[in-house]
Amino acid sequence: MDVEEMLDQLKRMAEKDPALKNELLATRHAENPLSAFCAAARERGIGLYEMDVLTAGESAYAAIKRSTNGGGENSPVLEGEDDYYEMFLAGL
Repeated sequence: MDVEEMLDQLKRMAEKDPALKNELLATRHAENPLSAFCAAARERGIGLYEMDVLTAGESAYAAIKRSTNGGGENSPVLEGEDDYYEMFLAGL
């Protein structure tokens, strides 16, 4: 299962479980938010790790950049599109 599938599964779980949803949202206030988020996911059997989330976001963002105007300096700035963690929380 790739990172996007794991995040989708976690989101479905959080939509059914308000306590999980609140726990995931509260990770924003942790000393290391992404680590706390991934730990909460792993506690529920979803094998998310920090580098996997970061790499997946950066890879997706790089693909978007390459697909616009040849991916050069004229590519539009897409702020936050590489942050799967923040995008996940915004979707909750």
